[in-house]
Amino acid sequence: MFFRAVVSFITLATIAVTHGVFCADAEPKAMRPGRPGASTDNPIPSGLVVVLKNKPQKDRSLDLRTLDNPFISGVALQIHWRDLEPVQGQPDWSKLDELFAAAESSNKWVQLLIFPGFFSPAWALEGARADQFPIQYGPSKGTVEKLPMPWDKVYLTHWFAFLKQLSERYGHSPAFRMIAADGPTSVSAEMTLPNKPQDHKKWLKDSYTPRKYTEAWQQVFQVYADYFPNQYVSLSAPSLPMLGPGRKGPDERNEARQAIVDQAIGLLGRRLVLQWSDLKAGHVAGSARESRHFDFLAGYFGRVVTGLQMGTNAERKSGRMGAEGNPPLALRRSIDKGMQPNNSGRHIDYLEIHEEDVLAEEMQPVLRYGASLFVHPSR
Repeated sequence: MFFRAVVSFITLATIAVTHGVFCADAEPKAMRPGRPGASTDNPIPSGLVVVLKNKPQKDRSLDLRTLDNPFISGVALQIHWRDLEPVQGQPDWSKLDELFAAAESSNKWVQLLIFPGFFSPAWALEGARADQFPIQYGPSKGTVEKLPMPWDKVYLTHWFAFLKQLSERYGHSPAFRMIAADGPTSVSAEMTLPNKPQDHKKWLKDSYTPRKYTEAWQQVFQVYADYFPNQYVSLSAPSLPMLGPGRKGPDERNEARQAIVDQAIGLLGRRLVLQWSDLKAGHVAGSARESRHFDFLAGYFGRVVTGLQMGTNAERKSGRMGAEGNPPLALRRSIDKGMQPNNSGRHIDYLEIHEEDVLAEEMQPVLRYGASLFVHPSR
């Protein structure tokens, strides 16, 4: 009931953001007649997708060899905001220009996953409220970095200004099919925050409340609906990292997750994409949690666009992916797990596989198999 009351408040008094100005707006723009926010003419994102990671310390340009793979339909680029706009108002578009040119020439579609949060440029945090937290997962796990408060207006205003520039440059590219909703995030596009007991104490000290967090996401959904009318918008691992002080049960957490998705659908309509980014066939601790994530996603198969991303690559971590010492079998088992249909016989629309597995020669028969599963669309 607590969270439902918060969501009711937000629904009745939507906080919209228009051209970087925060203002009250009782009717979400994406739901008004004639607005493109609830639909798109772009084809549904589908098929196998290669995940590329920007590596500015190693490479001056992106390695785009995987776009020549005939079994790959799309490319998902993970890149930090600070690597794109190190100087305020002067974005470096060179890598994105390279990506879109290659995608258009190879007839691949593009998903952009641009990470702010821990990876925001320093200038964007000047005057913003922030705190020090350890990065909770990924290559920099454990490193203590400055994280802006997800609801901070200074930080979000800078982020939205960058998104507007991004939209103006690439919004009409025929290859640009999807972008990840980001902003009140930390280490990725997932709705996750540092969440250990000591982090909880710090968040409460920093005045975290579920209302502040959900209002920030409401603003994000509005901005993406307005700035990217030609793209699908992906929402990864929808949830509230914390529901406030005290222990909360599964029912309250499920209610919170459902409310977040309902908000997103209300503003984005058929352009909403739900994604989960930790698929693997290996038997590891937390499998019950993974099943809950998959079951929640499966409930939307055929209703909205859905996708999965492999939790890691099988070439280096075959045991975690499902078959120790046998990368092709590990990838095959993980693909089969991800392609399980729901009770209505529907399955995911796209499946993201890491670059190392797409480049490996021994994986090509597995990729051929995976691509064949999307010949007959699930929707």
